[in-house]
Amino acid sequence: MIRFEHKPGLVVYLTAGDPSLDATREIAIAAIDAGADVIELGVPFSDPLADGPVIQRASERALERGTTLHQVLGLAQEIRTARPRAGLIIFSYLNPILRYGLKAFADDAKAAGADGVLATDMIVEEAGEYLAELSRVDLAPVFLAAPTSPDERLKAIAESSKGFIYAISRTGITGKQSAMTADASTLVDRIRRWSKLPVAVGFGISNPEHVAQVAEFADAAVIGSAIVELVERSTAGEAPGAVARFIKGLRLEVQAPAR
Repeated sequence: MIRFEHKPGLVVYLTAGDPSLDATREIAIAAIDAGADVIELGVPFSDPLADGPVIQRASERALERGTTLHQVLGLAQEIRTARPRAGLIIFSYLNPILRYGLKAFADDAKAAGADGVLATDMIVEEAGEYLAELSRVDLAPVFLAAPTSPDERLKAIAESSKGFIYAISRTGITGKQSAMTADASTLVDRIRRWSKLPVAVGFGISNPEHVAQVAEFADAAVIGSAIVELVERSTAGEAPGAVARFIKGLRLEVQAPAR
């Protein structure tokens, strides 16, 4: 179930299969135990245009090991069994889903225990069949909303989304940034005109200061490249502990007493 029990909630992205499927499972469980509200299981893709070099490298490594969407769904089922209360999102580009078959994917994602799906390059204006299949099996569609999105698109995203809405903090590709931009706060305000769903802010969040800033105007922070880079720098055995420590540290600025 998608719910944010912390303020702010934490959504953690992992590239499934990097460094291995078994390691991803252990990292995901460690992240949940450390305080992650939602895990986004990233399906590796050969042409990840929206991703920066860190996630691109992770996708390449996972694909070199033969990671498939079918395997990612199997991994989701293992995580669901181990941590039944955690939020679980299948995060993919549209191409692997279409190759799998939209109906079969919806059926299998639901059977695996996923709560929802985020297809990065699925635009809401062309999502009719996609939304119908997810609705049929009660999977939450999560859409990306960008600072450049016109009001008409934001309204459509708000009306079509379930679970939460993912607000991109800036235009461009994924990757760490030195500071949050005012665009993120403005975008969240715009989204709230049409939706009461939780809003999670992502793209570039990498330290406790960023999380504290997000807590001032949004419901959750999405941590992606910083986690994937940490996994890249760690051995498979070290990665779960390193990710758990990092996630616990992200709340330090939020929980620290006023000075």
